Amino acid sequence: MKDYKPRPRGAGRKPAGGTLIGIFIGLVLGLGIASALAIYMTNAPVPFIRPDKAKAAAPQADRNLAATAKGAEVKAGPQERPRFDFYKILPGQEEPVTDRDLRAAAKAPDKAGAPRDLYFVQAGAFQNPADADQLKARLALLGLVATVEPANLPDRGTWYRVRLGPFNQLEEINRVRSTLAQNGVDASLVRIKN
Repeated sequence: MKDYKPRPRGAGRKPAGGTLIGIFIGLVLGLGIASALAIYMTNAPVPFIRPDKAKAAAPQADRNLAATAKGAEVKAGPQERPRFDFYKILPGQEEPVTDRDLRAAAKAPDKAGAPRDLYFVQAGAFQNPADADQLKARLALLGLVATVEPANLPDRGTWYRVRLGPFNQLEEINRVRSTLAQNGVDASLVRIKN
C-alpha cells in the first residue's frame, strides 16, 4: 500500500551542497598528502648509499684513484707539452688588476718576442662547488665560456673560482666585462705574469 499523506517540503531529500563539499575536502587532503610526500622526498638521504658505508668507502676510493693515476703515469712515459694554459698558472703568479693598470698595460709598447701577460675575468668565488657550477651555467646562457677552478687557500679551505679567459686583448676584456655588468655579475680582473 502506498502512503499518500502530504509531507513537509525538503523532508527526505539530501542536501545539494554535499557533493561539492566532498570534492573540496578530497582536494585539500590530496594536496596536503602530496606536499608532505614532496617535503619528505627532498629531505630524505640518497637511498642507495648508507652514511656509515659512504664514509668508510671514501678513503679506499681515494687510494684506488691514486693507484690508477700512478699506473697511467708509468704507461704514459715521457711528459708531453701541456695543451692548456692553466697548467702554467701557479698560485704566486697572479695578481688583481685595476682599470688604471689595464689601460697602462695596453698603452705600453710591445717588445718583439716578449711574452704578454694573460688576463682572466673572475666572475665569482664560492665555497660550495654547486654554486660555482650554477654561475658557470648562467654565464653559458649569456654565451660566455667559463671554467671552475678549485683553489686551496690557507686558513679558509677550498674555494671554487669561476673564471673567463685567458684574454690578452683589451677589447675582449672590455666586451666580457660589459656583458657581465649588464647582467648583474660583479667581476674582477686578474693578471697572470708570464
